[in-house]
Amino acid sequence: MDGPRELQPEITASVEEASKNEVSVNQHRRLLPKLVNYNRWLRIAFYTIFLLSGQSAATLLGRLYYDKGGNSKWMATFVQSAGFPLLLPLLFFFSSPTKSPNFTSKTKPKLSTLLLLYLGFGLLLTGDNLMYSYGLLYLPVSTYSLLCATQLAFNALFSFFINSQKFTILIFNSIFLLTVSASLLAVNADSENSSGISKAKYAVGFLCTVGASAAYSLYLSLLQLAFEKVIKSETFSAVLDMQIYPSFVATCGCVVGIFASGEWKSFETEMKGYEKGSVSYLMTLIWTAISWQICSIGLLGLIFEVSSLFSNVISTLALPIVPILAVIFFHDKMDGVKVIAMLMAVWGFFSYGYQHYIDDVKSKSSHNSANEAASGQVEIC
Repeated sequence: MDGPRELQPEITASVEEASKNEVSVNQHRRLLPKLVNYNRWLRIAFYTIFLLSGQSAATLLGRLYYDKGGNSKWMATFVQSAGFPLLLPLLFFFSSPTKSPNFTSKTKPKLSTLLLLYLGFGLLLTGDNLMYSYGLLYLPVSTYSLLCATQLAFNALFSFFINSQKFTILIFNSIFLLTVSASLLAVNADSENSSGISKAKYAVGFLCTVGASAAYSLYLSLLQLAFEKVIKSETFSAVLDMQIYPSFVATCGCVVGIFASGEWKSFETEMKGYEKGSVSYLMTLIWTAISWQICSIGLLGLIFEVSSLFSNVISTLALPIVPILAVIFFHDKMDGVKVIAMLMAVWGFFSYGYQHYIDDVKSKSSHNSANEAASGQVEIC
């Protein structure tokens, strides 16, 4: 008769221990999403620093190349993609046999499909980089940087048609502000010609920079579409692949352009006539190439973690940085019209950023609601 009474404390202790274990597991499950989200934002911050520092340094070094005696558009285009071998150790380091849960042999794209993607993106990058080189040659670096902000407006259009991005009042406001900002710079063209650049060359630089911004926005939207519809691999090595192989194609295209245009014949003379000397000439080109690769890693990382739209928004953060540095190092004019254009472009950036913040809050809210509903169903079962 005493047996069941003696077992009762042990049963009670076991129940209490099981209850404590269950509470511990539930607490761990609650903390795990927060830890994952914390790590994700650390990666986003890391990519943002890479993008802003690389973009600012590459733009200023590109202008320095032209100001000190460089004149080759194809060489300036070449260094924008030629630094891709620096990423090969990263590709080896991040290559892993583990795949994402949604990545199977059925979803793996064919080699021919990947080759077409690399070829298409590489050729698009070649043309885009060449237009940027013309823009940087014929425009003051501050004006060039402000015009590059128009890629936000182009990206909104391409994201709407290609990535199903919704238009809102904030996005329309941003597009309007960026358009007016670019228009102010176009109207203010006469005050920019004090450096001896003809109106025709200024117009070419203006159109090439705007065209390059449109082409780059198209590239970003197509890249996001390729990740979602074709590659379907949620690994950083996939991001590196989409940087290395198209860059290889773009570099080959630049080599063809260098020899076809005959610019290779003047490289030795250009190096000897460089104001800072031959060593400075080589170091300027080398560090420009390195800076563009740092920028590309940050850009592709943000596309991978968030979206092409977000990566483009972050790249626009360099907008107030580069013109100020250009005034300091290259003595660019910063007149009233340019200041107004910069403020309007920054306003447009914040409109975009706030819209992304609203979308992020809504996404988290719907995700939490779905988790609560799922938890309620598990408890009922």
